[in-house]
Amino acid sequence: MSKKDEKTNVMRVLEQKQIEFESFIYDPSETNAVNIAKALGEDPASVFKTLVTVGKSKEHYVFMIPSNEELDLKKAAMATGEKSIEMIPQKELLPLTGYIHGGCSPIGMKKQFDTFIDETAILFDRICFSGGRVGFQVRVRLDDLKSVVDVKEFDLVKS
Repeated sequence: MSKKDEKTNVMRVLEQKQIEFESFIYDPSETNAVNIAKALGEDPASVFKTLVTVGKSKEHYVFMIPSNEELDLKKAAMATGEKSIEMIPQKELLPLTGYIHGGCSPIGMKKQFDTFIDETAILFDRICFSGGRVGFQVRVRLDDLKSVVDVKEFDLVKS
């Protein structure tokens, strides 16, 4: 099977739910989200990175923000009702989600965590995010993503 024909678990879930999506392959050595967006010919604001955090309560949360933005941890805490939020250490990502850094997707995690997406996602007909493996991205409608993952819109990025 060629890399072009490969399917990730994210793609399988989308197909199972009969959700229309496009998949993209990029150089897996590229780790910068803005560069990935540019390599795909996409507006960096429409390509979302998936970040996993932990609150003061020890609950985990997932945040999706545009590739060209930075997560505002105070806004993230407000979205979740936590006193504070911090990024999880990279070494905890795989055991917690089943994904490695650079291939983390809101779809198909080992456990479904409360998930939030920056409110700018509504500005785009379709958004891109990780296809569940480094080197893969998928593009779907926000409403279709919401039919797979309970995702809430919130102002999440630094001003």
